[in-house]
Amino acid sequence: MNKIVGFGQHVDGYDIPVLNEREIRATAGIYFFTIFLALMLILFKNDFLLAKYAITVFLADFLIRVFINPEFSPALLIGRLIVSNQTPEYVGAQQKKFAWIIGVILSGTMFILLVVVNAYSPITGIVCLICLVFLFFESAFGICLGCTVYRLIYQEKAQYCPGEVCDRMSRQPIQKTSISQLFIVFGFAVSIILMAFLFNDQFSKKPHNMFGINRAEQAK
Repeated sequence: MNKIVGFGQHVDGYDIPVLNEREIRATAGIYFFTIFLALMLILFKNDFLLAKYAITVFLADFLIRVFINPEFSPALLIGRLIVSNQTPEYVGAQQKKFAWIIGVILSGTMFILLVVVNAYSPITGIVCLICLVFLFFESAFGICLGCTVYRLIYQEKAQYCPGEVCDRMSRQPIQKTSISQLFIVFGFAVSIILMAFLFNDQFSKKPHNMFGINRAEQAK
């Protein structure tokens, strides 16, 4: 049985406590979507309500992860339910704890400024942007930026990183990119720029109602 206070699980074949990266990524995706939606409400409706709720919940969740046990984190438990049919991908717990301490600092800063002081400023905007970047890289690419900071600060090799990025191994053939493939990426980027110049006026036109149904008539 797991201890109430602890960090990581001991799994056969791993000599240090580990966590399941799949549920962590699922949770990061939920966090990213929530913060992004809250940011859109702020930008377009000047509505800070969802942001205040989200920040309060995130801070509480990170505090549970870091100072009690990730096993009792509500968000991680939701992530576990979502990916329960997937094979676990184990990662070292120590670097994740450091990354989540960064999460405590960022969410704590936002909580004090936006919830307690009830004020926004460039500081809250920058912190929010940092949170979005961290969560996007974690959920979309499986890249833990906080873990990268951990390696830079402690100058030691982290163990069991997602995708084995901590181990310097030669790339497999399917991972290699040829010169011709790089030209394809470059050509794709150029085509997007040309499209913006050539078709911007057409794309800027507001779409018309295909079936000609007037909303005012529907409301009658």
